[in-house]
Amino acid sequence: MGASRRGVILGAGALAAATPGAQAATAGAGPDPSWFQAVLERYAGFGEKASGGPGDTACGAWLEAELAGLGYGCERQAFEVPYAEVRTARLMVGDHQATVFPQALVVPTGPGGLSAPLRLASSDGGLDGAIALIVLPFRRWVSLAEPAVSRALTDAFSRGAAAAVLVTTGPTGEAVALNVSATAPGFGKPVAVLAPKDAEPFLAAARQGRGATLIVDAASGRRPAFNLIARLDRGAPKTLIVTTPRSGWHSCVAERGSGLAVWLSLAHGLAAAAPGVNLEFVATSGHEYIYLGGEQYLEHRAPRPAATRMWLHIGASAAARDWHEFGGRLRPLPSADPQRVLTATPEVIDAVRAAFQGISGLEAVYPADRAHAGGELVNVIEAGYAPAIGQYGGHRYFHTAGDDLRCVSGDLVAPVAAAFRAAIAAALA
Repeated sequence: MGASRRGVILGAGALAAATPGAQAATAGAGPDPSWFQAVLERYAGFGEKASGGPGDTACGAWLEAELAGLGYGCERQAFEVPYAEVRTARLMVGDHQATVFPQALVVPTGPGGLSAPLRLASSDGGLDGAIALIVLPFRRWVSLAEPAVSRALTDAFSRGAAAAVLVTTGPTGEAVALNVSATAPGFGKPVAVLAPKDAEPFLAAARQGRGATLIVDAASGRRPAFNLIARLDRGAPKTLIVTTPRSGWHSCVAERGSGLAVWLSLAHGLAAAAPGVNLEFVATSGHEYIYLGGEQYLEHRAPRPAATRMWLHIGASAAARDWHEFGGRLRPLPSADPQRVLTATPEVIDAVRAAFQGISGLEAVYPADRAHAGGELVNVIEAGYAPAIGQYGGHRYFHTAGDDLRCVSGDLVAPVAAAFRAAIAAALA
C-alpha cells in the first residue's frame, strides 16, 4: 500500500467516514477492514519494536501525531528500559551452527564467545563450566518468570553452568523470546534461545558432552523510552481510560499491531462521539519488561479510581490469524486464533458478553480477577479500578520473528473493534 493511500485512510477523511454519528462511532458503523489493514501495514513498517528502539520510538511519534490531529492533548511519559544491540548471536558445535536469540536481560559473552562442553540440563550430575541445554516442554511460551523456565535456569546455574541455551518448544518451531523483569535480579550469565527446528544436532552433541561455542556479542545497557498519553478533556467528572502496549519482541505485528489498530479506531470514534466522559488513550512502551510502561503510567499518571469511569485494556493478540497444521507445516486460515481471553468486572460483564457474542475465544468472558485477568489489567484491578475490561492472548507466532503481516489482517481486526465499540457504549450507558 502506497504512502499516499495510507495518508488518506488514516487522516481526517477516515475519521469522517468512520464516525458518521456519535452513537455509530461507539456502537455501530466503524472503519472498514481496509482502514485496519492500513494501520497494520503502517505498524509493520516500523520494523522491530523493542522498547526505546527506533521502531518503538517512531511508532509512538506516529500515534502522537494522529491523536493530536483529533484534538487530544499529548504527553510523553519518559522512563528507562534495558536494551541490547546484538552484533552476533550464534551457537556452534563442529560443523553445525545456528542463530540464537539473546535472552534479556542480555549478558554478553564478548566477540570470541564462550567455549565449553554442551550438556543436557536434564542429565544427572554437575554442569560445572558447561553450556546447559534446556529443552522446555511444549506450550505457547511468554515469560522468563514462568515456573518451568525459571526453575530450570535456577537449577542449571546452581549446578555450575557457565551459560544456558533454552529450546522453546512451541507450535511453530521458532525461537520464542521471553518477557523479563527489568528490575528483578537476573542470572548474571549468558542465556540464549534456540529454535526447536534447529535443535536436533545440538541435542545429539549435548548427549555426548561435545565442545561448543556460544557467541552473544552485544552492546547492552539502558536507554530512554516513553508512554504516549493522549487526553481529551470534556469537563466531565470522570475519565474513560483506554490502554494498549505498542512495544514488544521482534516486529510483533499480530501480537501488538492488532490491538493497536483497535485502540486507534476507538480513539477516532470516541473523539467524535462525545460520550460524556473525558478520554485518556495510552500507548505504553516497555511491555516486554513485565509491563514496565503500564506500571509507570498506573503509578505516576493515571487518574485515580474515583475519577475513572472505566478502564479498558486491549492486550496481546486481539485478532491474530489461526493456522492449520499439515505434516509439520502451518497453513494460514481466514479465521482468528481463538487463544485470546476477555475479562470484565461484575458491573459490565453481561454487557461485554453480549457485545462479543460469536467472536471466537472472546465470547467466553471471564471475571476480571487474579485467576482470570492477564497482562497489565492485573495491576489495574488490584489498584481498585472498576468497571474494567481487559483482553490478552498468545497466537502461534507469538514472540517469534515470524509475527509479521502474514499473521493478521484488517478483516480479522474489524469485528473485534466493532465489539469493543458496542461494549463501551453499553457500559457507559
